[in-house]
Amino acid sequence: MNKSELIKALSEQKKMHVDEATKVVSAFVDSVKEALLQGDRVEIRGFGSFKIKDYEGYTGRNPKTGTVVQVRPKKLPFFRPGKELKEYINQ
Repeated sequence: MNKSELIKALSEQKKMHVDEATKVVSAFVDSVKEALLQGDRVEIRGFGSFKIKDYEGYTGRNPKTGTVVQVRPKKLPFFRPGKELKEYINQ
């Protein structure tokens, strides 16, 4: 499911206009992104949690050419599914 499919499903289930559903989904996504950017952990009970993981820089190798490359430290979003979501998926 992509963002537009989520918007369509929300508008159909809650009988709201597509424009209103778009605002709701966009506000949710923007709020999660902003919280992560500030270093906060976002937890949605029964679904899962989002957080930022810090990765150290390291020396890597270009697989095509074999040359040594320095990979810079980075931050990546990480999602951990909640217990209820795991149980629902494995029914």
